[in-house]
Amino acid sequence: MEDIHLAWFVLIVAGVLEVVWSLGLKYTQGFTRPVPSVITSTAIVASMVLLARATRTLPIGTAYAVWVGIGVVGTAVGGALLFGEPMPPLRAAFVALLLVALVGLKMTSGAV
Repeated sequence: MEDIHLAWFVLIVAGVLEVVWSLGLKYTQGFTRPVPSVITSTAIVASMVLLARATRTLPIGTAYAVWVGIGVVGTAVGGALLFGEPMPPLRAAFVALLLVALVGLKMTSGAV
C-alpha cells in the first residue's frame, strides 16, 4: 500500500472496527449469542487485517497507537451512549486528551 492517504483511511476503518468488536463483546454475552458473536469475531479479524495493511506504509508505532486510541475513545464514548456507563467530566477530559494525542500523532507522522 503505497498511498499514504489510503493507508490512513484503512487505519481509521480498522480503528472503527475495533470499536465495533469492543462494544460487540457486551452483546455476545460471553460468546453465547450466535449473531452478535459472529459479527464481533468478524470485526476483530477485519480490524487486525486492516491494521496490518496500514502498517505496510505507516510506522508501526504510530499506526498501533492510533488504532488503539480510536478504539479507546470510541469504546468509552460508545459505552456511555449505549450502555449508560458513567462519563464524569474528568473522564471526558481524559478521553478528549486521547483525541488530541491521536491528532498529534497524525500531524507528526511525517506525511499528513
